[in-house]
Amino acid sequence: MSPKNVKEKKRGSVHLYTGEGEGKTVTAFGLALRAVGHGFKVIVIQFMKGRKDVGEYRVGKRLAPELEVYQFGREEFVDLENPKAVDVKLANKALNFAKEALKKKPKLLILDEINLALAIGLLKLEDVLKLLDEVSPSTVVILTGRRAPKELIDRADLVTEMQEIKHPMKKGVPARKGIEY
Repeated sequence: MSPKNVKEKKRGSVHLYTGEGEGKTVTAFGLALRAVGHGFKVIVIQFMKGRKDVGEYRVGKRLAPELEVYQFGREEFVDLENPKAVDVKLANKALNFAKEALKKKPKLLILDEINLALAIGLLKLEDVLKLLDEVSPSTVVILTGRRAPKELIDRADLVTEMQEIKHPMKKGVPARKGIEY
């Protein structure tokens, strides 16, 4: 197909990382590191996460101003079967923050754990799809989290499913600082 026949893209690309295996957030942060290495602006918005002692949050201070990391969650894990009203409020606050972040036209906008936030009812799918329609062609949006809805998988330009084959924690190895958090 010649370049004149290629329809120009009017929106940014969407990458989606999902599945029950480990590595979704790590993959997104790997792309963030790559982009920052080229001097690009990266904004990370973490849904359902509020622990400040994790490496992916702490690196934001070390790689600023190119990397910005924001958390919208409690320190405690969200009960996936019975999320609290505060979890819904924080997830929607994060989504509104993402709308504002898009105005900065970052090279990467990472919406960490947004798939799971959708799956457990913290967000409305139509609100997330509307956000994706507003993405500048110069921005790549990364969506992470288990249980990605089919509509997001269909909408994404790149989809990777992480599958766990084995994990040291299943043998009793505790989560390790700098490796699992």
